[in-house]
Amino acid sequence: MDWDDAYANATHIPGGADFPAQWRRDSDAFRKTMSVLGRARLGVMYGHGPREVVDIFLPDRTPKGVLIFVHGGFWRMFDGASWSHFAKGAQSAGWVVAMPTYDLCPRVRIADITRQIAQAISVVAHEFAGPIRLCGHSAGGHLVSRMLAPGLLPKDVLSRIQKSVPISPVADLRPLLNTRMNDDFQLDAASAAAESPVLMPAPSVAVTVWVGGDERPAFLDQARWLAEAWNCEHIIEPGKHHFDVINGLLDANSPLMRSLLEPVDA
Repeated sequence: MDWDDAYANATHIPGGADFPAQWRRDSDAFRKTMSVLGRARLGVMYGHGPREVVDIFLPDRTPKGVLIFVHGGFWRMFDGASWSHFAKGAQSAGWVVAMPTYDLCPRVRIADITRQIAQAISVVAHEFAGPIRLCGHSAGGHLVSRMLAPGLLPKDVLSRIQKSVPISPVADLRPLLNTRMNDDFQLDAASAAAESPVLMPAPSVAVTVWVGGDERPAFLDQARWLAEAWNCEHIIEPGKHHFDVINGLLDANSPLMRSLLEPVDA
């Protein structure tokens, strides 16, 4: 099996190489508009490093709560500023949206990124009141899933998380040991297992695993493995690939946003 091809996305999506530039253009336009309106707080530091910053977008009313979105890129690419426009759906529905940036492999290890995201969530949680929802895409789906592990977040923060929606998550890192990407990750069997949500206890937080129906088989497997391990809701959105499965975040009334933001039964 060609493990590198199994986890490749851009080469299997028509126009796949063009998505990052378009995301950045849309994000830049959104950031400018929100800054003019006074509804953006950009580059808020949650740590001491230059990439330990979070962008925060405010609704035009009293917030219903906080959505924290963590971007993907195989822990090796991008920053939060490439994804700002995906705050539109939740922001228009009355939620504060926070989008952290984090350090990248190989400069740091995935376990370090996990700790950074926990710190970012804690800082945001202490800044804004109300319920918290988590969402992340791909590697970001891994990271928001990891946040539900016992002892990673302070109890007062974890108790406020009502729902997590990992989108196309990498939930079992052990297959990545077989990829060339591991030259950057520097995972071994023990560290891959320690960072794999599928091997964590099932959380008490409501979780919906979301994945596109046209994704690579490896990502369909990863989503299914997490849903089975945690016995949680598993949505396969028809006709969506790895790069457009997040488009539902743009629309407050999309099925993805309804799953993420609607009230959760006690």
